[in-house]
Amino acid sequence: MEQTFPDAVPQFDLRDHCRAIRSELLAAFGEVLDAGQFILGPNVSAFEEEMAAYLGVAHTVAVNSGTDALILALRGLGVGAGDEVVTSAFTFVSPAEAASLLGARPVFVDIEADGFNLDPGRLEAALSPRTRAIVVVHLFGQAADLEPVLEMARLHGIAVVEDACQAIGADYRGRKVAAWGSAGCLSFFPTKNLGALGDGGLLSTSDPALASRVRALRVHGSGPKYHHRMTGYNSRLDELQAAVLRVKLKHLEGWIARRIEIAKGYDERLRAAGLTEWLILPAHRTYGRHVFHQYALRVLSGVRDALREHLAKKGIGTAVYYPVPLHLQEVYRGLGYRLGDLPRAERAAAEVLCLPMFPELRPEQQDRVVEEIAGFFKTRREGSRHSGSCYLQQPREARGQSALPRGPLGA
Repeated sequence: MEQTFPDAVPQFDLRDHCRAIRSELLAAFGEVLDAGQFILGPNVSAFEEEMAAYLGVAHTVAVNSGTDALILALRGLGVGAGDEVVTSAFTFVSPAEAASLLGARPVFVDIEADGFNLDPGRLEAALSPRTRAIVVVHLFGQAADLEPVLEMARLHGIAVVEDACQAIGADYRGRKVAAWGSAGCLSFFPTKNLGALGDGGLLSTSDPALASRVRALRVHGSGPKYHHRMTGYNSRLDELQAAVLRVKLKHLEGWIARRIEIAKGYDERLRAAGLTEWLILPAHRTYGRHVFHQYALRVLSGVRDALREHLAKKGIGTAVYYPVPLHLQEVYRGLGYRLGDLPRAERAAAEVLCLPMFPELRPEQQDRVVEEIAGFFKTRREGSRHSGSCYLQQPREARGQSALPRGPLGA
């Protein structure tokens, strides 16, 4: 029989999130039902206008997922067979998948030494005469360092697509992400900072020609109706999801402020508990606002999975993003990457652990999460003392980074 916990802390909880705005959502549903238009209706148009204003761009195009936004962005920029698309090795598969589906070859770049985004210093070595686009990912809600990426792209005549699927509302040097490159891509998957009640996505751009191509591509390459000038897709955000997102957009800044407050609370609690000897806390960049889609720790000493198991037994949810970096995924085995080629991404895959993070998370729940983490390390420290081992007592600098796990990564 599965054990239940009356004081469980989920990694993410949509129930309270929806309950707080239930009456607004039901009213929006009713208006859509009364209007009787469910595809590309007035809510989709209004949401596109509201998102363009929020992001500070000229155009947005609502589509049916963040992945489709990436596919349509690359397709709209002319990426095709024989081209190369450069992106981070440590992220969800969608940027590489979008390139592959268009017949292009994904090329992977390692991440920063002290963060999770693409390292601009390692970008130029990944470029070739066949590079058509760079997809820069703003992972976990933290803006990537865009200026050096944009400058490199300008010098080589390459398009930049921002994958801001986890970073709506984040900014870089005072301007929202998804507003800097040739195109920006957002996801409205339910657990995102701005989430629909199903799938949804959006492309942002200030290029009217790109916006026009993507609008045609999302409706079977047509414009006007039944006049097809290219092979396209069926990739439309439906009216009900647009209505949901319009309601939620009004609350987004408040939810972001709460996420930032929760992240600060974790920082303070984890430091006060003396846990920074065993954990690396999320980096805070001076160039922009981190919106904390995830509160992503790095767990040193090779005990990430043991810590996660301990927390699960105490009813505390966590998540691992991403246990296998993209260059070592089975689907990309034919690209020729080997274990050790992108060591920072590989190390992150072995160390990252995301703690509970959602706007409704209460301070007492955070207290419990940190207490259980502290208890885990206290037990291991005492166990190592009794056994004569001092591994967990060594300073971080002496220990070095944790070993990669055995199995797919160590093969």
